[in-house]
Amino acid sequence: MSKKTLFDKVWDAHVVSSVDDNGPQILYVDKHLIHEVTSPQAFNELEDRGIPIFRPDQIVATADHNTPTLNQDQPVRDPLSRQQLEQLSKNCKKNNITLYELGHQYNGIVHVMAPELGVTQPGSTMVCGDSHTSTHGAFGAIAFGIGTSQVAQVFASQCLLLTKPKSLRVSVNGKLKKGVLPKDVILYIISKLGTNSGTGYFCEYAGNVFEDMSMEGRMTVCNMSIEMGARGGMIAPDETTFAYVKDRKFAPKGKDFENKVAYWKTLPTDKGANFDKEYHFDAADIEPMITYGTNPGMGIKISETIPADETPSFKKALEYMNFEAGERLINKPINFVFIGSCTNSRIEDFRVAAKFIKGKKKADNVTAWLVPGSKQVEAQIIEEGLKTVFDEAGFELRQPGCSACLAMNDDKIPQGQYCVSTSNRNFEGRQGQGSRTILASPLVAAATAVEGKIIDITKYLN
Repeated sequence: MSKKTLFDKVWDAHVVSSVDDNGPQILYVDKHLIHEVTSPQAFNELEDRGIPIFRPDQIVATADHNTPTLNQDQPVRDPLSRQQLEQLSKNCKKNNITLYELGHQYNGIVHVMAPELGVTQPGSTMVCGDSHTSTHGAFGAIAFGIGTSQVAQVFASQCLLLTKPKSLRVSVNGKLKKGVLPKDVILYIISKLGTNSGTGYFCEYAGNVFEDMSMEGRMTVCNMSIEMGARGGMIAPDETTFAYVKDRKFAPKGKDFENKVAYWKTLPTDKGANFDKEYHFDAADIEPMITYGTNPGMGIKISETIPADETPSFKKALEYMNFEAGERLINKPINFVFIGSCTNSRIEDFRVAAKFIKGKKKADNVTAWLVPGSKQVEAQIIEEGLKTVFDEAGFELRQPGCSACLAMNDDKIPQGQYCVSTSNRNFEGRQGQGSRTILASPLVAAATAVEGKIIDITKYLN
């Protein structure tokens, strides 16, 4: 028998039929996640054509992108946001789709609430009209973002017509230094490989560094596979995965769970399986990272200087950020800090931040927003006493939502201001028109908020 990768095993198990040997294949979708921004057009298309939703029980909906993160118990002020949220409620009601709307105990960012409810499971296929669906690959699932026309396809048939991507493996082995978080690992990989290195590929992350990560850390890594250009990222399921999934609301129970685990254990890549492309990194070379440009590949170790590059796009990026080649970002004053987004808004991220912040005060020049990824994370922050730590330090804990990641809501960074952000993108205007985004880990973000400037966090930790 030919040796298969994790990706091959999950993909091949979901092929309904193939057009021909090398052509597109019809892939069955186990779970379809939807939110208020990319679903209304697809619902309209089906209604216009008189096509019913094929499997409403396989769809889970949440409100996240356009939601305010303050006063969620009051009517939504922004007319467009309000209209989109109302439309989502109507569409879900009409089609018998499970919806966790604003204020519901299970509401949250789609890529945070689905895993914590046990909707995300190893060996499954998952899609959502959202590029960071790759997050769910942390469980050994094939998960990827789709466009609105594809959302309509899945609504109508629970399938997609796709060409199978090529396979890529990134291995990181060794021991990580103190203060290096999963966010630093993925920012380091993207800085080394570039933002197009994964184009046309599905990436598997392998090696002891990923095996030693919690599920939350693995989700952070898989989340940013998109920033490497990959269609998605995956990590093989193991005991850490099974322990995380067990007993969650939608997880299999009892004997069913045992049977599932037995199957999930067959999924990891076979020894000797071939990948179309492979990269290897040494964990000891990774340090806390920050970005200095306008794509996630423009990253450096926090202690390094900005490299020189004469290409017009590079110069344009530095001009937008008001940085210069050869400059260090240590001691750069910062006015905004955002800890949140589908990359870093899970309880572990807030624990890391709180541990650093405890007993300290936020710098006067900084506005610091802490935005949990879900109502459940928000509840944990309060139960564990982290809210008290944040309050006493002058940080503002908000309500769940995508928030300042993408400026689709009220949480925008003003023009010309720098924001150290735990989100995933730093394009021009991503966090608000003219805003300047520096991507970092929750630890670096917390330290920046306390100091009012970027500091070399490694000096704090030794």
